[in-house]
Amino acid sequence: MTYFTQLPAVLLLADGTVFYGKAAGKIGTTAGEICFNTGMTGYQEVFTDPSYFGQILVATNAHIGNYGIKNDEVESGNIQIAGLVCKNYNIAYSRKQANESIQDYFQEQNIVGISDIDTRQLVRHIRDKGAMNAIISSEILDIDTLKAELDKVPSMDGLELSSQVSTTETYTFGDENAPYRVAVLDLGVKKNILRNFDKRDVYAKVYPAKTTYAEMEKDFAPTGYFISNGPGDPAAMPYAIDTVKEILAADKPMFGICLGHQLLALANGIPTKKMFNGHRGLNHPVKNIIINHCEVTSQNHGFGVVPEAVRASDKVEITHVNLNDQSIEGIRVKDKKAFSVQYHPESSPGPHDSRYLFDAFIELMK
Repeated sequence: MTYFTQLPAVLLLADGTVFYGKAAGKIGTTAGEICFNTGMTGYQEVFTDPSYFGQILVATNAHIGNYGIKNDEVESGNIQIAGLVCKNYNIAYSRKQANESIQDYFQEQNIVGISDIDTRQLVRHIRDKGAMNAIISSEILDIDTLKAELDKVPSMDGLELSSQVSTTETYTFGDENAPYRVAVLDLGVKKNILRNFDKRDVYAKVYPAKTTYAEMEKDFAPTGYFISNGPGDPAAMPYAIDTVKEILAADKPMFGICLGHQLLALANGIPTKKMFNGHRGLNHPVKNIIINHCEVTSQNHGFGVVPEAVRASDKVEITHVNLNDQSIEGIRVKDKKAFSVQYHPESSPGPHDSRYLFDAFIELMK
């Protein structure tokens, strides 16, 4: 276990707000869009969720690192966040099953962070001012120099990132003799999605983000298609929108999660928008209006479908709504075997209330 004296560090937001704290992880500089997650646990799964690629994560829970790092509690092959902001950065950990400390983990993967700041004040500020870019540094403390570096960081609005986190080669997951074969378009897929398919007798083949429908159909002859979660602006992904349109035209069973939900909307002429803050946490209440049932959900997204456009569309119907802000959390395409949700039914971390949606996909493929 690594022990060290924390050096000073600084966090600068795009609106000029500055926070001073202590270095966490690798000594260096990192930048990205700053966002906050309200989850009380599951920090390692959050760090490795590809949907967070390009984002600086603010942890609202007071203690991060206190139960260590366990090698198999990951949602992808490496840490995806651009940087971490937290209150208490706990290098010492209490769990016997853990393999290493958060400091060792961050140093191995070159992650820069800052701790010992008032995260409550920071979250209130972001909540009031909206999502914006930010920069963390433990090597450059001059604010003017950091401002110049921050100006170079592109806005998340209009940014295509999925091709940067997608697999570069196809691979399979599950039993090849399983009765259902699902082609997974990997835009940043989480491992627990694949585990949920495997538990339901699905043999999945995972394809790079820019694979076409024709290529997947010829190569695998799937029973159904899955459009995964992922980072970035869905409107900046015409290649994926075209693939979803082709799957719909072929009337194949299709299920989309998060980014996949936004792409299904775009494929039906429904626009998406950058949200003021987005939804990130483990306790977002969602109502399934089809069966009049409420779920506590795990969420991570900064873009959403435009509610008025969904309600005006004659191509889709609303299946789920967010009980906090009435945003659209689920749709299904009329006269097609295609549906999607904005949240994460595979959770990890989070409650398991929504895993019935995987069963609903299986029913579509029968």
